[in-house]
Amino acid sequence: MTLFLIRHAHAVAAAEDAERPLSPRGRKQVRRLAAFLAKSGALDTAEIWHSPLARSRQTAQQLVERLGLDVKLVEVDGLLGDSDPAGIAERLQTRRTPLALVGHEPHLGALASLLVFGAKTPARFVVKKCAVIALEKRTTTWAVRWLVSPEIVD
Repeated sequence: MTLFLIRHAHAVAAAEDAERPLSPRGRKQVRRLAAFLAKSGALDTAEIWHSPLARSRQTAQQLVERLGLDVKLVEVDGLLGDSDPAGIAERLQTRRTPLALVGHEPHLGALASLLVFGAKTPARFVVKKCAVIALEKRTTTWAVRWLVSPEIVD
């Protein structure tokens, strides 16, 4: 099973819009990431879970549109920055099909740390905005398969 951890792209400041949708910079980040992923075919997922926040939902929607994915988008509690990663980790235990999560820091870094190293702290991963960490489940352990950050696709 492959798990893709994706941090939302750059969003507008809260003072500008309390909903914090993607900024023009963020939309550009998603376009570049999608173009990079389209060339490699690396984002092979059956479903995309995203947090309830606009910037996460919009990042997920744009990836689906730009990659032409025929996948279900699901709003999921437990993907906010301050959510305990143990809840999502538990939900992943029985999952067999590839899944992408679009969420926030420090949750995604803590989730990756929990899955790969068995403990959410200290966080051994920091997921930059519009970055992807691909993890692969191997029987009972998880391993990092690849990582893409915005600097690589620019």
